[in-house]
Amino acid sequence: MTGLKSSHFLLKDGSNRLMTEPKEKPHYSGHRDRLRSRFAQGGVDALQDYELLELILFMAIPRRDVKPLAKDLIAHFGSFAAVAHANIQDLTAFGLSENCAIALKTIEASALKMMKQDIANKPILNSWSKLLNYLHASMALETNEQFRLLFLNKKNELIADEVQQTGTVDHTPAYPREIIKRALNLGATAIILVHNHPSGDHRPSQPDITLTQNIVGAALPFDIVIHDHIIISKNGHTSFKAEGLI
Repeated sequence: MTGLKSSHFLLKDGSNRLMTEPKEKPHYSGHRDRLRSRFAQGGVDALQDYELLELILFMAIPRRDVKPLAKDLIAHFGSFAAVAHANIQDLTAFGLSENCAIALKTIEASALKMMKQDIANKPILNSWSKLLNYLHASMALETNEQFRLLFLNKKNELIADEVQQTGTVDHTPAYPREIIKRALNLGATAIILVHNHPSGDHRPSQPDITLTQNIVGAALPFDIVIHDHIIISKNGHTSFKAEGLI
């Protein structure tokens, strides 16, 4: 019988009968109920970051007080987003089980998928803020540089989103000829270039500017438009177009 514990009692007639009495609930069960209720009524804004992380951990760790764990995870990785973005190896090295780490990564993957679907099959230049949100979520916390290519059709709809290269903490190679070849294979008529700066400084370097000019030059004979080059960092972003660099 759920929620009950069994005890034997000796009755006045000398018989030994199995009786039941209520089982004590864990001390954290009331806290979990209150968190769930606050979330159901007020959504994510009703919770602090560690409390939202608790809600996720409840599902992976049902029989433990996870409030200290949630706080420790955020203190260690730096933020709720950084916890979700950490790789499985780092999460298990911290002490989480593989199942728990996968649960956290599933949350991140689901969020990114929804954000990507929100910009798919529509003119991407009309969904610029949503595009930037997606790029920040997927790249801002990466510890190595990535060079990403967003290929667009004649309607400026996203037809492919590809990480072409992954480099070191401060450099990633990109090859104009390979970029244009891939665009032609996809039938793309426009490209948005994106890369991240793990340092947090989103200002373009001179090599960034030179590379962009080379890609624009390589695209020109094929009537492929380079709409923008965006640098993403945890502290913001820079648009080459907005800065007059394209």
